[in-house]
Amino acid sequence: MGGDPQGDAPTAGGLDRLLLDVKFSIPQPRPGWVSRAELIERARSSDCRVVGVTAPAGYGKSTLLVQWAFAEDRRVGWVSLNRFDDDPVALLTLLASAYARVSPGNAGLVAAMGGLGVSALGRAAPHLASTLSASPAPFVLMLDDLQELRSPACHDVLGVVISGIPAGSQLVAASRSEQPLLPRLRALGDAVELLPDELALDADGAEQIFAQAHVSISREAAAAVTERTEGWPAGLYLAAVIARDNHGGRQAVSGDDRFVADYLYRESLSQLPQTTQRFLRRTAVLDQLNAPLCDAVLGESGGQRRLRALESSNSFLIPLDRGRGWYRYHTLFREFLLGELRRVEPDVITKLHLRAADWYEANGSPALALEHLLNTAERDRCVQLTAQLVLPTYKAGHMSTVQRWLAALGDSAIEGYPPLAVLAGWVAALTGQTAEAQRWAAILDAASFDLASVGGTSFDLARSMLRAAMCASGPEHMMTEASFAVANEPPTSPWRDTALFLSAEAHLLTGQVDQACDLFTESSSAAAMMSNADSLVLSESELSLVAMDRGRWAEAAERLERVLVVIDEHRMHDYATSVLAFAAAARLTLHSGDLGESDRQITRAMRARPSCTFVLPFLAVGTRLQLAKVHLARGDHATARHLLREIDDVLLHRPDLGSLVDQVSALRQLLTVRTQTGAAARQPLTPAELRLLPYLQTHLTISQIGQRLFVSRNTVSSEVSSIYRKLGVSSRDAAVHQATAIGLLGE
Repeated sequence: MGGDPQGDAPTAGGLDRLLLDVKFSIPQPRPGWVSRAELIERARSSDCRVVGVTAPAGYGKSTLLVQWAFAEDRRVGWVSLNRFDDDPVALLTLLASAYARVSPGNAGLVAAMGGLGVSALGRAAPHLASTLSASPAPFVLMLDDLQELRSPACHDVLGVVISGIPAGSQLVAASRSEQPLLPRLRALGDAVELLPDELALDADGAEQIFAQAHVSISREAAAAVTERTEGWPAGLYLAAVIARDNHGGRQAVSGDDRFVADYLYRESLSQLPQTTQRFLRRTAVLDQLNAPLCDAVLGESGGQRRLRALESSNSFLIPLDRGRGWYRYHTLFREFLLGELRRVEPDVITKLHLRAADWYEANGSPALALEHLLNTAERDRCVQLTAQLVLPTYKAGHMSTVQRWLAALGDSAIEGYPPLAVLAGWVAALTGQTAEAQRWAAILDAASFDLASVGGTSFDLARSMLRAAMCASGPEHMMTEASFAVANEPPTSPWRDTALFLSAEAHLLTGQVDQACDLFTESSSAAAMMSNADSLVLSESELSLVAMDRGRWAEAAERLERVLVVIDEHRMHDYATSVLAFAAAARLTLHSGDLGESDRQITRAMRARPSCTFVLPFLAVGTRLQLAKVHLARGDHATARHLLREIDDVLLHRPDLGSLVDQVSALRQLLTVRTQTGAAARQPLTPAELRLLPYLQTHLTISQIGQRLFVSRNTVSSEVSSIYRKLGVSSRDAAVHQATAIGLLGE
């Protein structure tokens, strides 16, 4: 698939890099905080690998983590999470980055977390866990605001990462809501959890807070205010602020609400000038703040002065970096401010989000611009910006983020902007979402659009290429669609290599091998010029297979060497377009007599083949055909027959695949007349079993795994039993160990 002419992943701009650095910066300690040394020491000395700090907002969770970080003599990696990190690949990238920053010698770890079609649970998470387990020095990974991770996929990969934390190291997570992984770890004696009762302050803590606010308070009054607020640190702080602003005239707090949040915040806000109140309300739409952003959103100057003044007088504005350029509001305070904004000025909310979107887009962060636009009714602008971001975000491996954007827009908005619909179809096809791909293809058949491009090409051409790739009406129709794209894509188009490759495949399916080779060669050159790794890999893989068919093994070896380097550089090991290269490499190394390398390449291909489905039928059949031939040559007739059955399943959906159908018939005849000698070979895992396999690393129940995969409990139970039988094991741990040993999990 064509796209970003600069490569397969977006390059972070200056603002994005700065905001990323902020996420890894331990917030600076504020003077006068209440010491949590006793709680920290208890958790540190527990020998538990995981510490969960779980309490509602205002209990000092982040403060405890900061105190711990500055008191820690082990290496500390810090990650401040927000709602945009709710993507398993994004989460793993953050965790790897935090660890790499405090552990020298792990420069390549971060890059290994992403890539085209990367399997977060099956490859990236176990790779990170393995790296952590081999850490040469103890460390602490701190995750603040874990409640921002709502997707089960994020907690699944986090569970795998936790399994790699070695003795002497710890992961510490602060969350406002229950942490899903803690109950099991606690039952195993491998987790400590600090809850609200332990985080609540006593009268001594209240005295410290009032002293910090320069307010005198008696022991009796401290005990009374502690009782009224139930030791809630935020409530005690606000009580002190109220008393200070009333010159000590009010030291107690009243109100029937047990947390008295609304009362306290309204009291604290009412002490401020109207201009400051408006600044606080309106900037609450921002997840993070700096002076230029605040000025742009409010349409006025003076943001730097206001932020510095608020920081010095209000502990609910938290600096995020050492230079105090970026801030965020305390979560509970921001929620209150947003409530005030909806109550006092509901009509300005959309305008504020639009101004924030304008600022982020002008400063090179279109993804954050989109996040603000999604809070508005500006659907036309939303879909256009999403259409710009889908390819680079998808190619970076952040598939969950793409799916979240598409879900937020809704099908009707996507259908109303066909350039985005065609991208949704491409993404579904390349990730094996067969029902989605077919649904979008049907919608696109009836669509028309003349105004905008799709990642550098016209809508009509992008749709023709998707139709050609799905080959739903046979090779001749594929040829027509691909030829239309080739004739109209200019040499400078980032989609020209895709058009050439699809035309080459159509020629190959119709038996025109020489013409196909010419087009594959041209596609490979165009892909290299545009740095489009997927077309280069596919074209060179097909050329290597033709070279092998014609006995030109040295040429095939040269082409595949280049292809495998590209796959490694772009981390495409789980991607549909790489499977053919692995199959070709298995055939080449078998010919050269290197059985060990042939086995390795077979495993890589078999592991990734579930991504090759009938919506890309020439890949699905062509790859399995090559693998079946290799297994047949190795004497493994059982696996060859199994692959033939998978081919038959593809042909049920796409029966007209030209020359591939003839090759399948020839293989079927060959298998019929041959008899297998020697011991029976173990059957391979099916695509469904390969999709389930990574979940055996987690501690999800059979029913929970079924929910993740949208299949019944009985189906999961049957597939797990089959996995055990095929791997020759009898337990989940043994299955994971064996699958890792033979290359089906991890790197």
